[in-house]
Amino acid sequence: MSAQTGWKARAIALLTDTGGPWGNRGSGGSQGGGSGGNGPRNPWSAPPGGGNPRRPSALDALLQRLAGRFGGNGDGGAPWPMIRLGGGIVLGLWVLLTSVHSIAPQERGIVTTFGAYSRTLESGIGLTLPAPIERVTKLNVAEIRTIDIPNSGSGENFVLTGDQNIIDLDYSVRWSIADPELFRFQLTDPEETIREVAESAMRASVSRVDLTGAIGAKRGLIEADVERRMRAILSAYRSGIRIEGVAIKRADPPAAVMDAFKDVTAAQQEAQSMINQANTYSQQVTQRALGEAQAFDKVYVQYKLSPTVTRRRMYYETMEQVLSKLDKTIIETPNVMPYVAVPPGTRKAADPETTVTAPGGR
Repeated sequence: MSAQTGWKARAIALLTDTGGPWGNRGSGGSQGGGSGGNGPRNPWSAPPGGGNPRRPSALDALLQRLAGRFGGNGDGGAPWPMIRLGGGIVLGLWVLLTSVHSIAPQERGIVTTFGAYSRTLESGIGLTLPAPIERVTKLNVAEIRTIDIPNSGSGENFVLTGDQNIIDLDYSVRWSIADPELFRFQLTDPEETIREVAESAMRASVSRVDLTGAIGAKRGLIEADVERRMRAILSAYRSGIRIEGVAIKRADPPAAVMDAFKDVTAAQQEAQSMINQANTYSQQVTQRALGEAQAFDKVYVQYKLSPTVTRRRMYYETMEQVLSKLDKTIIETPNVMPYVAVPPGTRKAADPETTVTAPGGR
């Protein structure tokens, strides 16, 4: 009741100065319309008794001041056409600016009626009811946005691998808007949701590989697996977000153990180098053995065709291999000594090979 009384008092004070809504009362408190009349007095007539005329109310004074600002003469009639014209111009601009919308080719316009979703405007010129009845929110659906994890300058981002090691990961997620309606109304904070989903998917993927794979050979597999996981989760959320890709920018051990990790890495590389050398030697020996076996198979084929000739050729070849390392010459011919010693220096300078003559040959 007190609030209503206060508003009524303010309205009365705005319309009149004192004494009620019809101006000042006559002398002696009479309210008659004529001289000495008891009926209600005409509110537009002068007060009885020839007193002072009714003073203008606060509302009249306000209108007179407005008329002066718009070029009127203060009589309350001249400024109204100007006021109407100005009001019409303001109303037209307001309707034009809030009802006609230009939507770029890469944009979509989300129309809301009193805050509730109404429709989506495609690229071009769109028409809506003026604000605040309908409002339009423009979204760029072609832009590819990037989220860095962790944020720049936010420190380390430790992730546990499958072999109970810890690595420091920096990676980025590229995303765009697939469904403007879902993107606008389904998630309160889309970027924060993407960040949390990316961290969850990355930790789940890294936990399936060992340290060596996480920092090197399996980084591509991890990126593909994280992208697949994020798409599945955001699709279940009906987020209206499309994941364009995931890129690991850095994968290192923690700085506190970097020196020890370098020593371990150097030892692993040395061990791998020795293993490679052993494999190379094994392959060489194997190939040489295979070559000798193939050569023996060929000799055996020839032996079966001509055993006598083959035996003699094998005897010559064997004697050449044995006697080639000796510093002597053996000659078996008539009238020649069976053994002739040749000085080592002379033999090496003259002929590095050993001459073998078969019995009965020349």
